[in-house]
Amino acid sequence: MGRAEIALDCHNLHGEGVFWNDRDGRLWWTDIHGKKLWWFDPESKQSASMGMPDRVCCFAPRRSGGFIVAFAKSVAFFDPDSGLVSELCKFEPDQSTTRLNDGRTDRQGRFIAGGMNEGSGAPTSTVIRVDPDGSTRTIISGVSCANSTCFSPDGRSMYFADSPAREIWAYDYDAKTGVPSNRRILADLKGDSGVPDGSCVDAEGAVWNAVWEGRRVIRILPNGSIDQVIEVPTLKPTCCAFGGAELATLYITSSRLGSTPEQLAGEPSAGSLFAFKPGVRGLSDAPFAG
Repeated sequence: MGRAEIALDCHNLHGEGVFWNDRDGRLWWTDIHGKKLWWFDPESKQSASMGMPDRVCCFAPRRSGGFIVAFAKSVAFFDPDSGLVSELCKFEPDQSTTRLNDGRTDRQGRFIAGGMNEGSGAPTSTVIRVDPDGSTRTIISGVSCANSTCFSPDGRSMYFADSPAREIWAYDYDAKTGVPSNRRILADLKGDSGVPDGSCVDAEGAVWNAVWEGRRVIRILPNGSIDQVIEVPTLKPTCCAFGGAELATLYITSSRLGSTPEQLAGEPSAGSLFAFKPGVRGLSDAPFAG
């Protein structure tokens, strides 16, 4: 077991959705409930944040510049230089208690984003696919809390978790159509503490998962076995991504959401960005192709 160290003491309320942006050489992530986007430059150690008009639940760089952003109840393009937001679609406007949560691009540059029911926790939400032309399609239904969305290096497998089930699933993924099928269990976490949160894939095809309320990140091989466990010195790691030189560093976001003042006093690093070099390299995500 290794141990992650603080890379940036940023005190996010709910850090999430971290990714490496090849275009600017920065790590980006969202503080969902803080309504801010953050970036960190590993070379200079500089960082900054920008306020957003609503909660940003996940986002990804666009090939043409700027970002595609999943706000709580809509998907939009966002230009960080001008602050311009251009809405693409609403998300589940008929459901007042659902919002978008986790997502990333597939290897072809489509944006996959899943929702959650933050009211009752009932499985009433969905996972949508946003194509480069801006059209959307539901690809998974009956979701309580979407997490762990990531893709194998060849793009032929999609990984996903509905967190309350405490399982990470693998799907066959049709790279041509962007449709997942043939769901099966990759990893069953019901015997341990915590639930699966955000994930990424390394260059060897293993899935790295941040275990919410589990104080750890785990590496899951394609056969489902766990071969590395990284201790995170906070209760609520949320998401992970490889970044920095040669994509050799695993960065991990974390949360202070729902913690009591007493808990935070005993856990001052909650909400920080953490880092660990696991000895394998990551893969950059494809930018959104639209």
